[in-house]
Amino acid sequence: MIYHLSLHSAGIVAGVFLIALGLIGLTKPDVASVVQRFPRSRVAGVVLLTICLVWTFWLVATIQMGEFSSFRRPLLIALPMGYVLALFFVDEFLAVRALGILCLLAAEPLLDAAFLRYETSRFLVTVFAYVLIIAGLFWVAIPYTLRDQINWIARSAFRWRCLHAIELIYGGVILGFAFTQY
Repeated sequence: MIYHLSLHSAGIVAGVFLIALGLIGLTKPDVASVVQRFPRSRVAGVVLLTICLVWTFWLVATIQMGEFSSFRRPLLIALPMGYVLALFFVDEFLAVRALGILCLLAAEPLLDAAFLRYETSRFLVTVFAYVLIIAGLFWVAIPYTLRDQINWIARSAFRWRCLHAIELIYGGVILGFAFTQY
């Protein structure tokens, strides 16, 4: 185990995150214009990519690599170099790509917490983790899809409210199970 996160803690984190996103989207519909500017935001890209660098650097420095432990030092050197190169040469949709990497990094603790648990409700956290993985893969490889998704959702107030209502309900269900089942 890389992370020592219980399913209870993972459920609380995932539930609170989804509830917060849902509440912000439902109570402040004007935030859609801010979200539409996110894919091309250089500042958001640098901040998110820095968070990803720190998280990945910590992972590479601390995990058990077994027979690949000889690669630890070159990876620890290559990570900051890749970070700097990405900042200079990946101008297009840097924020989206960094968000995709962050989604991929965030999914692993959720899956790790649900691993070998027998509660059927663990699938709520697992499904959320796999949604993060699928979204992260698309956003890293095909970053303009997030821009298109945001534009489609923000095109009508009904779609915007439906998405955030679903987030709010799903987060509430995960949080409810985190306090009662896990």
